Amino acid sequence: MKMAHVFVLVCFWHLTGVLGESVLVLEGDSVTLHTGLTELLEDELIKWRFGAENTLITKINVMDNRITIYEDVLDGRFRNRLKVDQTASLTITNITTEHAGVYQLQTNSLSKSFSITVYARLPVPVLIRDCSSSSSSSVQYCSVLCSVVNVSAVSLSWYKGNSVLSSISVSDLSISLSLPLEVEYQENNTYSCVINNTISNQTTHLNITQLCQTCKGSGHCCGPTEAVIRLVGSALVGVAVAAFLVYDIRSRKKR
Repeated sequence: MKMAHVFVLVCFWHLTGVLGESVLVLEGDSVTLHTGLTELLEDELIKWRFGAENTLITKINVMDNRITIYEDVLDGRFRNRLKVDQTASLTITNITTEHAGVYQLQTNSLSKSFSITVYARLPVPVLIRDCSSSSSSSVQYCSVLCSVVNVSAVSLSWYKGNSVLSSISVSDLSISLSLPLEVEYQENNTYSCVINNTISNQTTHLNITQLCQTCKGSGHCCGPTEAVIRLVGSALVGVAVAAFLVYDIRSRKKR
């Protein structure tokens, strides 16, 4: 089975022969915890446990040719998500943050642990522009804001080509981030906003011509939607003023 976006950092320590692996995976992906066994002995009894309380989630009795998956433990969080292959390796499908933690493999002769960290999928950065004139009337700049919402343990960066211009990092849970960038309207450089965590990233490229329209007069850029809203608003104000004048004139005539 092909597993996407799974990164494995292998760490070794000598604690009664225990081998530990740190596994990083994206939410929604599948991950397989490999036993490393090439064959199973006839009298082998293999158990997979999860969490601080070592809850039994899978048991393989080779002699009886029986595989038992305990789907109802821990409020059913593993229901329809666990699979075991011929080497007793354990696959967790459609993984969520509920499945992050330590998994313990126990056989007649082997003890092995895995620590799984589950990362949420990253949103695509959104670019919003707010254009203004510089102190020099001959040069105009476009200020672009790159924003993401509900993220944690990420970095948000502006790139000019392959070079980082600015960056901000957070470790908080479910936070919103914004990072500004100022560019000239006529620039031909390539800019992109990138959000990334330990195992993935999302990129939005800046199209200066499309996003940054030339500002006139007040220096504020009005896109098509904003222009329509302003036009409609002006029309409504005009109608209201005209109605007031008509009402005032009629009132005076009646006097």
